[in-house]
Amino acid sequence: MSESEYRMIEILRVLAKQEKPTGSKVIADELKEKGFNLGERAVRYHMQILDEKGFTEKVGYSGRVITDLGLEKLEKGLIYDQVDFIYSKIEEMIYLTDFTYMTQKGNVVVNTSTLYNEESINIMKKIFESGLSVSPYVNINEDKVSGEIEVTTICGTTIDGVLLSNGIPSQPQYGGLLQIENNQPIKFTDIISYKKTSLTPLDAFSNANLTTVLDVINDGNGIIPANFRLVPEIAKEKTVEIISQLDKIGIGGVIGISENGKDLLGLPVPDGMVGIAIIGGITPFCALKELGQDIDIKIAEEITNFENLSPITTKINQIFTAPSIEKQPKIPFVLSKSWNLIQQVNFDVEKQKGEIVANVSYVNKKDLDDALGIMEETFNNNPKYINPYYKLVDHPDDKDKVGIATICSLSIDGILINNGIMSNPKYSGLLELSEPPLFIDLISYNGTTLDPHKIFLSKNMTSISGENGPNKILASVKEIPYISRDYAVQILDVLNNIGFSIYKIGKPRELVYNSKVDNYNFGVITGGGLNSIGAVKEKGVDIEVKAVEKLLPFEKMDRL
Repeated sequence: MSESEYRMIEILRVLAKQEKPTGSKVIADELKEKGFNLGERAVRYHMQILDEKGFTEKVGYSGRVITDLGLEKLEKGLIYDQVDFIYSKIEEMIYLTDFTYMTQKGNVVVNTSTLYNEESINIMKKIFESGLSVSPYVNINEDKVSGEIEVTTICGTTIDGVLLSNGIPSQPQYGGLLQIENNQPIKFTDIISYKKTSLTPLDAFSNANLTTVLDVINDGNGIIPANFRLVPEIAKEKTVEIISQLDKIGIGGVIGISENGKDLLGLPVPDGMVGIAIIGGITPFCALKELGQDIDIKIAEEITNFENLSPITTKINQIFTAPSIEKQPKIPFVLSKSWNLIQQVNFDVEKQKGEIVANVSYVNKKDLDDALGIMEETFNNNPKYINPYYKLVDHPDDKDKVGIATICSLSIDGILINNGIMSNPKYSGLLELSEPPLFIDLISYNGTTLDPHKIFLSKNMTSISGENGPNKILASVKEIPYISRDYAVQILDVLNNIGFSIYKIGKPRELVYNSKVDNYNFGVITGGGLNSIGAVKEKGVDIEVKAVEKLLPFEKMDRL
């Protein structure tokens, strides 16, 4: 991407934050604060191009506004940059927080979510009373015409902002899922690094299939969303005091603070630092999702004045005890867990025999014929994007269920490595089949403990089985040294002819479907092994989606 294109994306970002038409001077000033030395004349030049592309629109002499097409471009058109942008956005929110607990005035970071049912407010109130929130301070606006209810709640990032304004650099590390047993926080079960994703970590986990907030409220056992950050050990005493003062005025949610360099809830803490775990600000909304309530969650989107908020309840019954101090096993990232399976792949390209990595998802035996029929139809309609191989395997415990094994894209890395070509799984993503195809979300294999494709499927983000063909499918990005490109292309072409899903082989420094790899490497885009399983899920068949499960001999697999 050229410098000019990058500047235009930044202009779109400025306009997207404005509530009224904005002129070139305001835009130039905003860009200057972001480190872009672009004068008004240069801004006008770039905006003329944006107008021509339909991304912006001039409104009389008032200035310009971003169009729906511009918002779409901003969301999809620079996904590799979005991976970095998520963390920078959080840093921006931290910087803009100027709340002072002594005066109880100033700006706080908020999550703004939309409900569509008045009953949800009463349910949400009970959740806040359990103490499973950052703060009971909310703002509720109801649109009588549309029936939409906008609820603003305080985000845990506010605490990072207050710490920074008091000279303490808090570093957000992970968002994840925290296991609770007998009302005691035990360990993080899954995490995503803030620096390795285009999808805000807690947004990725805000799914009724992943959290059990209501179980925690009812019997003290379950899974809740939570965040993890680090602060310097020398600032621990001051940090504890600030957190205590915030808690007294109704801003809390801190689950635990570690000792110097000691693990906290299964997450490592470097020497010289202490870890802090905080309840996810979206926890009450996750509980609503578990009840099947329709809700649209937006995380850490805005800054608002604390005076605009008021307590939804004054009866808080904190159900947590102190977190477990027992040392928990460290959580391996997906890539760490996968390397041993990749190492065991011994598929022979010429003989078309040998072990490959398989995903195994489970379906009720009574639904098996329907599932296989959907998989076959999906492949026949879209052979370019769907891998046709599968294998039925026994369920380890349930005789009424059967496993459907499909080829995992990590098999391709193993095959290349076996042939002396280093292949590094870089990203797992959601690919929109526009012209050209573009990734609209990416999560690093080395930044998550949960397979990203499972996340996309759990949030119903795919569109694989539509009448007009697939629109949003699962795909992966692999990074391979350029020196081995010729030989790699030969092998990849053979694999593609066999039926392995190879979508695109890039060139050095090329954005491949808008994904980026390191210099002196090239990218390869492969289809996700769970695409056919995703089609089954989309058609309403009850299927337990699994990923990167086991090794299977390729020659024993059946073909759709």
